[in-house]
Amino acid sequence: MKTYVFRVVIEPDEDRYHAEIPALPGCYSWGYTYEEALRNIKEAAELWVETLAEDGEPIPEEDPKVIKAAPITLGLVV
Repeated sequence: MKTYVFRVVIEPDEDRYHAEIPALPGCYSWGYTYEEALRNIKEAAELWVETLAEDGEPIPEEDPKVIKAAPITLGLVV
């Protein structure tokens, strides 16, 4: 098993929060609260990474400098 850490971007938009993980293109989610958006993007990232692993595709890794500067990160063990 390996641990992956990704930068998470969560931004407010009218009545909800949008979340994405830039290192995983197309990995988006949302929630009515910041906390809900964070929970939902974690679930989306877990499924995204599981699918890559099942398909034998490489799992992207973030640059450590990006991780160090990120206000929000998400760790996954795969």
